[in-house]
Amino acid sequence: MTASPHVPQLRRALAAGILANLGVALVKFVAFFFTHSTAMLAESVHSVADTSNQILLFVGLVRSARPADEEHPFGYSVERYFWGFVVAVNIFTLGAGVAIYEGVTKVFHPHPIENVLWSYGALVFSALFEGSALRVAWREFSHWRRDHPGPFWRTLREAKDLSLPTVIFEDSAALIGLTVAAVGIGLAHHTGIGWFDGAASIVIGCVLLGVAWFLATESHSLLIGESATRSDRNHIREALLGDPAIDRVVRLSTLQRGPQSLLVALEIEFHDGLSTDEVEAAVRRLEEKIRLAVPAAREIFIEAGAFRRRGNA
Repeated sequence: MTASPHVPQLRRALAAGILANLGVALVKFVAFFFTHSTAMLAESVHSVADTSNQILLFVGLVRSARPADEEHPFGYSVERYFWGFVVAVNIFTLGAGVAIYEGVTKVFHPHPIENVLWSYGALVFSALFEGSALRVAWREFSHWRRDHPGPFWRTLREAKDLSLPTVIFEDSAALIGLTVAAVGIGLAHHTGIGWFDGAASIVIGCVLLGVAWFLATESHSLLIGESATRSDRNHIREALLGDPAIDRVVRLSTLQRGPQSLLVALEIEFHDGLSTDEVEAAVRRLEEKIRLAVPAAREIFIEAGAFRRRGNA
């Protein structure tokens, strides 16, 4: 199977994210050890979750590249969607769940933050690393957007490859979480009200819940079978229009099996009077047109509807 043209960009973004989050997680855990800040613990677990998530995305990227075999004749592209769903579950449980639980515990059982300078130092260090990782991911995302123009949110909802958007959301959520943690720790330290620290942890958990919900719903939709984008479906129809052998297109069905793997099923009525050789030539011609219009169309099935009905008459 041909690799997606965005795979090298995605690998760079994932590699940068894994290294950044691993270093940040270690720094945050050290700061938590000295400060006992719940917000810092939430941020530490958040970075562990981000590291594991980007490793999972990398696993999906590698496994999806395996060639088709007898057991999986259409290939393994859908692996990308499965591991994306696992990432959403991981963010929900390891990230949001732990942060909210620890935050609620701290709100009801507050205690003062110790050695607050460790927290500030860790947050500044983390912001530098997370910002660098986000910059790399955003640069690669900008390349991806050139091939997917249109309104930002609609483009994300119609995306058939969630890997880069996942990295963008995770890195953005990380920077938001750092800001919230800094505010919570600062308020708890300067006012002496310990539950500010716990409240910051709860807010961080809610941010992660939002990210997890979006990724889970989009991954779920892709896993159970989405059609091609509206743009790709229009390109396929345009490729069919005007072909001298076609009377009309009865049905066009598409199934996205991976970011660069599209199954196309067509029922076409050919003009009366065509010989078998002419129909076969028309089918080959149509397949070539569709693949030129939509390179992701790996599997194309064309049914000659008119012949089938005449044969049953």
